[in-house]
Amino acid sequence: MSAMEGLRPTPVPSAFEIRELFAGMLGREVEWDGNAKRVDPLDGATVAMYVDDLGNLAAVALADVPLTARAGSAIALMPPMGAESAVKDGLISPAMFDNMAEILNVAASMFNKSDTPHLKLRETFAPRETLPADVNDLCLLQGSRIDGALEIQGYGTGRISVVVAY
Repeated sequence: MSAMEGLRPTPVPSAFEIRELFAGMLGREVEWDGNAKRVDPLDGATVAMYVDDLGNLAAVALADVPLTARAGSAIALMPPMGAESAVKDGLISPAMFDNMAEILNVAASMFNKSDTPHLKLRETFAPRETLPADVNDLCLLQGSRIDGALEIQGYGTGRISVVVAY
């Protein structure tokens, strides 16, 4: 019997789980809007690649440039105007990217339940960085996903998409 047998598939995190993760990490009120369109990596997105214990691609999370700038600034208590400048220019700073990568690392906890495969962050890709083909394909998958926008108190709104492979 393999380590993966007897486990149920990894569920897509709920809007509540995503909102609570960001609110807890940022120490701010965060609101969820489920009417936002999906994040497209071609538009520029921070992409987190999650793998199971066997190294198989299991999930991705995509944060658009506005969410990367705003959450990446909020967690470090950087001024909101720096995030707004990054959003306007479409360019995030290395610090904003690193901070979002840390949020997405902690986000692996949303996938890990007692009866599902254990997932961990393997790699985080910067906006407009070339993605491996399997990661790009999973980003565009139509099913097994949740798409929404997070409004961070004092910083503004950005979109997130989370997609599970199995």
